[in-house]
Amino acid sequence: MIAPNPNMAQAYPDRLSGHAISDGRPWPMGATFDGEGVNFALFSAHAERVELCLFTHDGRKEMARIPLRERDGDIWHVHVGGLTPGSLYGYRVYGPYAPEGGHRFNPNKLLLDPYARQLSGRLKWSDAMMGYKVGSPRADLSFDTRDSAFAVPKSVVVDPSFNWGQDRAPRRPLHETVIYEAHVKGMTALHQGVEKALRGSFLGLASDAVLDHLVKLGITAIELLPAHAFLDDRFLVAKGLRNYWGYQTLGFFAPEPRYMSKGEIWEFQTMVRRFHAAGIEVILDVVYNHSGEGDELGPTLSFRGIDNRSYYRLRDGGRYYVNDTGTGNTLNLTHPMVLRMVMDSLRYWVEVMHVDGFRFDLASVLGREAHGFDPQSGFFDAIRQDPVLTKVKLIAEPWDIGPGGYQLGNYPHPFSEWNDKFRDGIRRFWRGDNGMVPDLAKRLLGSAEFFDRAGRTACSTVNFITAHDGFTLEDLVAFTVKRNWANGEDNRDGHGDNHSDNMGVEGETSDPAVLAARALRKRNLLATLFLAQGVPMLLAGDEIGNSQAGNNNAYAQDNPIGWIDWARADPAQAAFVARLIALRRDNRVLRQRRFLHGLPRGVDGLPDVIWRRPDGEVPRPEDWHDPGFRCLCVELRRAAEGDLDDREAIFAVFNTGGPVALKLPHTAPHWRLVLDTTRPDAPPMAATTELEAPAHSVLVFAPIHS
Repeated sequence: MIAPNPNMAQAYPDRLSGHAISDGRPWPMGATFDGEGVNFALFSAHAERVELCLFTHDGRKEMARIPLRERDGDIWHVHVGGLTPGSLYGYRVYGPYAPEGGHRFNPNKLLLDPYARQLSGRLKWSDAMMGYKVGSPRADLSFDTRDSAFAVPKSVVVDPSFNWGQDRAPRRPLHETVIYEAHVKGMTALHQGVEKALRGSFLGLASDAVLDHLVKLGITAIELLPAHAFLDDRFLVAKGLRNYWGYQTLGFFAPEPRYMSKGEIWEFQTMVRRFHAAGIEVILDVVYNHSGEGDELGPTLSFRGIDNRSYYRLRDGGRYYVNDTGTGNTLNLTHPMVLRMVMDSLRYWVEVMHVDGFRFDLASVLGREAHGFDPQSGFFDAIRQDPVLTKVKLIAEPWDIGPGGYQLGNYPHPFSEWNDKFRDGIRRFWRGDNGMVPDLAKRLLGSAEFFDRAGRTACSTVNFITAHDGFTLEDLVAFTVKRNWANGEDNRDGHGDNHSDNMGVEGETSDPAVLAARALRKRNLLATLFLAQGVPMLLAGDEIGNSQAGNNNAYAQDNPIGWIDWARADPAQAAFVARLIALRRDNRVLRQRRFLHGLPRGVDGLPDVIWRRPDGEVPRPEDWHDPGFRCLCVELRRAAEGDLDDREAIFAVFNTGGPVALKLPHTAPHWRLVLDTTRPDAPPMAATTELEAPAHSVLVFAPIHS
């Protein structure tokens, strides 16, 4: 038992400083303002006692502790009359401290409400937030009696009502979607068009300058790195660094406070409303696979102290944590109340905050049952039957470090998946690796060998060349070796094999020939991305040549290394990206839902896809196996299964070798050259039947119909 605070008002059975205390209800979970007061409901299956702690408006003084006397099943609840939004609170939960059995209750530690809609105050790292005595020879088996309230954020009662006006979700189909992966702060910290006071915030991200840039590019969805409340890891703080990316969640319902310039959740809602008004959807990168509490030597901040055995997957009798995430712990989504929390969180962000979809970090964790990864797991079943969540975009990162963790192509409809096979294959093709033409062909047609099953569409693959994790596009063509020294891990972190190429000089250079070669390589990579079937994803800053100085793991670089350098923007590259997105938008052939199988179309008898060599002939089997095959051409039409009455077609050339004579197909009387990566500013022009494909180029032709 914790000693009473002499400065704390005493809680009485039915009344507290004018606030009527009553039983309340076991629903909804969390703190809910009902106009007469606030209902509190908390899940804990193994607790013996739960106390609600109320704090002054600055969070410094604990005013009262109110026992949650009522329990319905495993839900503890109480109603405090007269309490209003803005009130700060936390919990103390009593029960056995028996780590060997999976229990780590310690009422000396103030706990965040897992359902808190807002957090107040910063986490201040202190040994007092550990449930055990740091330095004890018994390690986590020891017990610490210090009060942690001074060091942890407080949960906030909120009224989430907001004037959405005429807000409508864009509901853009996946085959029309172009995703832009961005970081709230990194996108705006150095943007001169964003008001200084709003840089690094949700409101700054939704500023006119940012929206105008995205609309001009043709972006239809922005995918935000974690915006849920998260913590800065202690080892990073000790090194003077911060958790920049945000993959250490503290609260699954609360927006990250550092991104709120006014400290209110309406800022996030305003951001979403402004994106919607610009026709852009908002997708959140969410981390339901683990929490920021770490392993058995981590802090007691919320789940660990509320019901460790229920919230986490444990091993060795319960003392240690399953670590399929590489972060020290793994949430236990096989427990119905933990699964409920995740589902409640997802619905909250859709229904109350109006977001349009989610990208699930390390999603294989979410689908892992006791027997391993299962496409029919409880999590997937819950998602697929939910009338709210089946209407939004669902994207999986289809891997983790656990057993059988790599599951590309094995997710159920309606999930799309990040496709690292696309990333690696396209990088290797343009680097000039031998034997990559067959892989290029697969990636251009939506990686059908992974996704063409069980009614899934070509939009199941999210194609990308770069993402937050790895080199930027600029660094991909400027570095062969990662340079992560600023992370303080002796350059041991980050991917070692990036399939990159510095084009002859490592790092920055003023050599015009090298710069020209790098610019062409970037255009070829980008062109391949937007010409492929599937959903393209562009990393924020790649359109303007942003560099991270060779750092391919900038997770801790909340500084100019991780921020987009708008002052050095390459407007020509941005214009080229906009041209590619417009080309994709204007040609339905490039954004189909159906897979192409080379079947004849009823409308004209032509196959929906025809592979060609530069001489116009169909490649022979020996061509596909020739390691020196460098130039692949493809003729695309609408899928035969659709049998649509149109003559739309595209003929594309991907040449990673030297200049080669090119013969255009006779399936159209005349062709028009609409894209040449060696001449990015050239306007469309009529093409002769025989011409030359320049070295290291992508060409795109469209038929001219009389």
